[in-house]
Amino acid sequence: MQLLISDANILIDLEEGQLIELMFQLPYQFSIPDILFYEELEEEHQSLLDMGLQLSELSGDTMSYALELIPRYTRPSRNDCFALALAAQEKCPLLTGDKDLRTAAEKESVMVRGTIWLVEMMVKQALITTDEARAAFQKMQETGRRLPWAVAEARLDELDKDNNNS
Repeated sequence: MQLLISDANILIDLEEGQLIELMFQLPYQFSIPDILFYEELEEEHQSLLDMGLQLSELSGDTMSYALELIPRYTRPSRNDCFALALAAQEKCPLLTGDKDLRTAAEKESVMVRGTIWLVEMMVKQALITTDEARAAFQKMQETGRRLPWAVAEARLDELDKDNNNS
């Protein structure tokens, strides 16, 4: 099962869209740097651990790498740099919707996926329909989450078209 390293915003997007429990039904393992969890999520999102979120530690070398990333990329947060470093350590994709973190990851040759991709995977795995995906995106939008909404809608339109041609 492929490991995916997440930053905090992806998890919050999916909570706002009421899809977080379904995310853990996808055929992936989800992890987050332990320090990021304790500093940003533990207080209000402790239940993520019960759902299957794993906490991972950065090795000594990876911590050194993360500390090099912080001044190199000044826009992503320190914790975002920890998530990027962990994805590099584990040689797996990084889940983020943060534009600056995505740019940094691409420069560091780390594959990036986002909220829209996760929702697409839920549709492709028949965990939700495209109508349920649209409703989830609407909830995210109503709570102030920032996604490229036109891209999200276009992806769902493609999935509808593919499903109608099957």
